[in-house]
Amino acid sequence: MCADTPEHHEPQTPRVGPLPEGEWDDALKAVVANTGPLNVFTTIGRHRELFQSWIGFGSMLLYKGTIPARDRELAILRTAHRRSCAYEWTHHRRIGLEAGLTEAEVAATRLGLDDHAWSEDDLAVLTAADELDELGTVTDGTWAALAGRFGENQLIELVILIGHYHMVAFALNALRVQVEDGH
Repeated sequence: MCADTPEHHEPQTPRVGPLPEGEWDDALKAVVANTGPLNVFTTIGRHRELFQSWIGFGSMLLYKGTIPARDRELAILRTAHRRSCAYEWTHHRRIGLEAGLTEAEVAATRLGLDDHAWSEDDLAVLTAADELDELGTVTDGTWAALAGRFGENQLIELVILIGHYHMVAFALNALRVQVEDGH
């Protein structure tokens, strides 16, 4: 279930279950060939046209974006925490570690921003995620901190990235997409 701390919540029945393998179209088969049969894909894949558009956009942000992977994963993990999405959290925890985050840093994305000794660069990314969640925008101070290290395209991408993962968390939570066994 999508919830901030999976071990503290009872699993709920998915509202929309994963599409059975025999019903996968070529687009879903291609994604699953690269990722495995993740419930996020096999559930959203029920809406074929939406899935095809969404997967291209999400893949661009995840695999072809201009933001360093470590920063991207900080933003995603903080968003998953803020949106209480265990599915997003579980999968991006692993990706974050692969991107260079430490176990302590991953865990600290669930804490108050003052509860970990973040670098100024990390703090700016995390603060942007918090502000977008709380305010629907980024304050001038946070924008200035981000603009000190990111170019214009990266600034646009960061805001879009955080918004995208909010949307994904909303869908995962509302559809009650389950974390796969073994994750």
